[in-house]
Amino acid sequence: MVVHSLAQSRRIQTAGTVTLTVRAKEVVADGVVSLVLARPDDGRLPDWTPGSHIDLVLPDGTSRQYSLCGDRWDAHTYRIAVLREPAGRGGSAYVHDRLAPGDLVGVGGPRNHFTLAPAERYVFIAGGIGITPLLPMVRQAAQTDIDWRLLYGGRTRATMAFLDELSAAYGDRVDIVPQDERGLLDLDAWLNRHFPGTKVYCCGPAPLLAAVARSCGDWPAHDLRTERFTAADSAPVRQTPFEVELRRSRVTVTVSADTSVLQAVRQAGADVLSSCEQGTCGTCLTPVLDGTPDHRDSVLGDHERAAGDCMLPCVSRSCGDRLVLDL
Repeated sequence: MVVHSLAQSRRIQTAGTVTLTVRAKEVVADGVVSLVLARPDDGRLPDWTPGSHIDLVLPDGTSRQYSLCGDRWDAHTYRIAVLREPAGRGGSAYVHDRLAPGDLVGVGGPRNHFTLAPAERYVFIAGGIGITPLLPMVRQAAQTDIDWRLLYGGRTRATMAFLDELSAAYGDRVDIVPQDERGLLDLDAWLNRHFPGTKVYCCGPAPLLAAVARSCGDWPAHDLRTERFTAADSAPVRQTPFEVELRRSRVTVTVSADTSVLQAVRQAGADVLSSCEQGTCGTCLTPVLDGTPDHRDSVLGDHERAAGDCMLPCVSRSCGDRLVLDL
């Protein structure tokens, strides 16, 4: 029997979360564990779509985002997979070393910024733990009898999660490429020719995403969709302070070079919900009424960035002297 302290329960009951139980924990590859989460009363969970992620609030209050990689038609459980990241901020270490079946966790969402758009054919490309958001996409494509292929690379076969599951269900539609056995992914062989109606979905480390983008350089806009687990690393457009007007609050604040827009507007009294504060979850998405945002997130697509009518204030800044937000 697992006994939960009142303090633990309070730490995981943050705004917008529900309390779930860790129903099962399993090692699915070297350095990767999967968690199955359910309501303590086994009640129905919110529906989700392929590409969705949840906010996982751990018993110590740490919050991290993980892609749902289970069966979307199972209304009573969520499955996620967590890669141990030695250089991370401690969330993955807690999951691997301390979290156990029976423990309570908070869950926010699901949210989806990596939706599966209709297509005549799909090419899925995964690198390492990037397989997680693609698993439900593969399952949906297979269930709807749409032509698809999956190219899945990793350092070694032992580090690649869900290999047996993929091979048993889909056979030669999945190309498994451990780097120590076959080298790097041959992207040109997969992407050198564009077939009308094809969409490419890719998730993995930044070098893989950049390589796929180069290989799809001549493809029509919006036929490549990518998801990354860390925000793009680029220098801000400006290094000097700028003003942010909170239109509904009738307050104007100055954002210094070493302060985020999110921090500045919160200090001014704005109530903005956030989670990752790294530009990867989309929780703090805020409407922009005037000004040009300097987008530094990894959530918005190119067309959303070009529109300039919203931003993620946890990491994004301003290209000009002034921004007006609907806060």
